[in-house]
Amino acid sequence: MGKHDKIAARFAGLIAADAGGHHPCYTEYFRLFNEREYYAAHDVLEHLWLGSEGEQHTFYKALIQLAGGYVHLQHQHREPDHRIHGRRLRPAARLFKRCAELLEPLPDSYEGLDVAAIRALALGQADELARSGFTGNVWTPATAPRLDPPD
Repeated sequence: MGKHDKIAARFAGLIAADAGGHHPCYTEYFRLFNEREYYAAHDVLEHLWLGSEGEQHTFYKALIQLAGGYVHLQHQHREPDHRIHGRRLRPAARLFKRCAELLEPLPDSYEGLDVAAIRALALGQADELARSGFTGNVWTPATAPRLDPPD
């Protein structure tokens, strides 16, 4: 069973769409993100991204990049002296910048989400990492950002 099939099986029990008409994988992304399960959030949205196109494809990709940036920060926070995890701050900043770049052409509100706030969050995280010289992790479990779920 491939990754795409595993994700589909994991979320097969979710309601077909939420009250706003959003795909269950989209709304699940926000639940997982807010639970600091960034890797799972990345995976569940990748399931949608693979089947999307155009503006929606770009939008999902940006949110995947955002979660990926937090995967890096979370690993670095847990094991700052690890030979690989200790060097995750620059890759995190690149993912945050890429997220903001992908969201730039989109309207400030898209699929019920405050895109402007996500852009600001991503750029803020990248800037903080750069200001620290990529030596200070901006993420802790206590300060982990929360995303407002879509309307």
